[in-house]
Amino acid sequence: MRAPYLARDEEFDLAVRWKDKRDQAAMHRIATAHMRLVISMASKFRNFGLPMSDLIQEGHVGLLEAAARFEPARDIRFSTYATWWIRASMQDYILRNWSIVRGGTSSAQKALFFNLRRLRARLAQGSDTLSSQWLYNEISAAIGVSAADVALMDSRLSAPDSSLNAPVVDDGTGASERMDFLVSDDPGPDEVVGEAIDEERRRGWLAAALRDLNERELRIIRERRLQEDGATLELLGERLGISKERVRQIETRAMEKLRAALIRVNPEFATAA
Repeated sequence: MRAPYLARDEEFDLAVRWKDKRDQAAMHRIATAHMRLVISMASKFRNFGLPMSDLIQEGHVGLLEAAARFEPARDIRFSTYATWWIRASMQDYILRNWSIVRGGTSSAQKALFFNLRRLRARLAQGSDTLSSQWLYNEISAAIGVSAADVALMDSRLSAPDSSLNAPVVDDGTGASERMDFLVSDDPGPDEVVGEAIDEERRRGWLAAALRDLNERELRIIRERRLQEDGATLELLGERLGISKERVRQIETRAMEKLRAALIRVNPEFATAA
């Protein structure tokens, strides 16, 4: 904080020395003179519960990034240019560390995260009768996100993270965790049993249909259609001593036989084919 301010001409000369000659001493003087800007910016984010020292460190990273990208020929003060980089670096740090749950993945959500409290306080100022839905709608219009996103962010900011392994109740046999009350996405027992029965029925239909094929047709269908890595027409032709075009013809005829056999067993296959 005791570092001297830089006059406009001095700042320009230092920026040119860094840009053209990569003068590390010039870069150091620019960064040191603007550390008070980093500290001032960090104080504005102190209410997010993160250490000031960490915010200042992240802001310093943004300051160095600004110094590396600064174009003195554009004739603007370095502090004006660096402010955006410092703020962006601090905000990114806050979003990564405020919660273990990732949030603020879009620019609109980031704006909502950093402005929700301020906008809510401003809209509710002087009145205790405003409904939450009205507030959500007004904030939604101001920031450009949906009211549902505003409500979700408000609930996130109003309570800390909760572990799914945190105990909920203790019934004497052991404490139940929140994880125990989550709805599973796995299929239910009736669905599992039903799928197993249907799979067994389909396997029976296919096995019966395969009996209509002769030995060569059956071999081609097994190696071409019933294996995870089906053999090529050329490879099967070499094994059977015929051309690959002949293999293709036999395969087509075998598939027609299978289709006819399956339709005899279950006419519904005619509409599914």
